[in-house]
Amino acid sequence: MGKRLFDLAPLDASFGAVVSNIDLRSLNQTTWQMLFDAWIEYALLIFPGQHLTRDEQNTFAQRFGVLEFPAAPISNIATNGDILSDPESDTVKSLRGNEGWHHDSTYMPVQAKGAVFSAEIVPSRGAATGWADMRAAYDALDADMRNRLAELRAFHSLYYSQGRAGYLPAKKADGTYGMYGYHDKAVSLRPLVKAHPVSGRMHLLIGRHAHDIEGMAPGESELLLDRLNDEACRPPRLYYHQWQPGDVVVWDNRSLMHRATPFDMREPRRMWHTRIAGDTTERALNHA
Repeated sequence: MGKRLFDLAPLDASFGAVVSNIDLRSLNQTTWQMLFDAWIEYALLIFPGQHLTRDEQNTFAQRFGVLEFPAAPISNIATNGDILSDPESDTVKSLRGNEGWHHDSTYMPVQAKGAVFSAEIVPSRGAATGWADMRAAYDALDADMRNRLAELRAFHSLYYSQGRAGYLPAKKADGTYGMYGYHDKAVSLRPLVKAHPVSGRMHLLIGRHAHDIEGMAPGESELLLDRLNDEACRPPRLYYHQWQPGDVVVWDNRSLMHRATPFDMREPRRMWHTRIAGDTTERALNHA
């Protein structure tokens, strides 16, 4: 397509790149297509110092597809400005649960395609976000393990992942949790290995929401999934981003898993997450 209209510096990992000399508010069609192609190739693009408004972030995210939901705060700052640090707070439980490796929305009928994430307020220490390359993790498997996983399918549930970690929120008066992802639809069933719908590259589909592989006893399933998660999320398949206010990233939720990392919750942190809805290729096997 010709010379890139922005600067791109690959990370020291199997994926990811830092993109500079670009304004995400004003992308012409040629620049956008180059950026999309880079996203498919690198799976994670980092844009330092963009300082997008929420509307600008949503507009950028909509270039990748329809939104599962628009910019929402991922934060320990309550609506009244209080800093939430009580470990029994539902907000804190949700934040702590995100410290486990996962793909977004595998527990929903349609897994998310990707996300745009930005930093507004960052604490003085900690709070990096990590990503792990599930394409390279699949490539690293030996032939026997690839063959073993080829036909296996697992269920994905936020009830399971938060419950196993000890971070289920408090139930509401009606007996439900009243928070996003705690739905009453069928528990989503997904293959452990998928082909990316654009690149065709094979990748693992695992993470903390996955449980109860079909045809396995619960203990056997848990051991295999824990092993896959542990071995997949190792260098050179890892990158942790130390945030600065104004940073923006977009990642491919099919190719990568991600996780939050701990920070001192007595300090404020506010990030903004715009989730990009998946296409029909990301629909769970048991959802029409």
